[in-house]
Amino acid sequence: MSRGSPAAVTASFGDRLEAVFTARGPLCVGIDPHAWLLADWDLPDTANGAESFGRTVVEACAGQAGIVKPQVAFYERFGSAGYAALERVLADARAAGLLVIADVKRGDLGTSAEAYGQAWLSAGSPLEVDAITVNAYMGVGSLAAVIAQAGRERKGLFLLAATSNPEAEAIQRAVVAGGGQAGLTVAGAIFADVAARNAQDPTHALGSLGVVLGATLDLAAFGVDLAVAPARSLTPILAPGFGHQGAEVSDVRNLYGGYAQGVIVSESRSVLSAGPGRIVETIARRVREAGAARG
Repeated sequence: MSRGSPAAVTASFGDRLEAVFTARGPLCVGIDPHAWLLADWDLPDTANGAESFGRTVVEACAGQAGIVKPQVAFYERFGSAGYAALERVLADARAAGLLVIADVKRGDLGTSAEAYGQAWLSAGSPLEVDAITVNAYMGVGSLAAVIAQAGRERKGLFLLAATSNPEAEAIQRAVVAGGGQAGLTVAGAIFADVAARNAQDPTHALGSLGVVLGATLDLAAFGVDLAVAPARSLTPILAPGFGHQGAEVSDVRNLYGGYAQGVIVSESRSVLSAGPGRIVETIARRVREAGAARG
């Protein structure tokens, strides 16, 4: 597969995401080279094994799914060799025309946050992707430099709002005590902040700032109201929890209400466990199912 060089980005991330939804549907395939998955694939638990795994997944997605989400931690564990492997996986994904969301979950402030944005969002960076996951638990404002860079580079961000791990519930359902968002839950405040930022530019069907909302949660209990969505600049939702974790793709509309048209259906183990011999057909089936659920 040709690696090529990244083309100049002109359309906003939200517009590119909408184009992918239209052409390929909402399925996002995770690239998570767990040690046990590498063993199941008869690959070594090394940087080379993780590279082979990732490039095989990219090749299987090309022409079928439109979005991939590499989990960076599974490459980072191999140090510099792992990052070199990840760079080659990302180059393949760019060459295949896939939209790439790097699951990095970075969170910091000031120049440190800015440097993370430069690493992952800058044009021509060896780690360049279309969007990254970030956490805002020092306040959404702490990510100001990354948000600004994403806007300049026409890239996307997905802020953690309500995640599926049970350890997060106490924090994410906690009520904000002061400021303009007093009375909202932490998850609800992050969602409201992101939605307000998207609303500042109503020229796009989808905004370029998104949130992570787990598909296995009672989102109303987390203070996230999805019943009524704006007609323009809909906030995109990266939704883990489908497949292996138990959420059904057919329930997208029930789970996300008015925001269902902006949901990225994220699946990892339910696809990857098919193995290299069956991953192409598995992706094809899941693309059809996710597309049918979106309508």
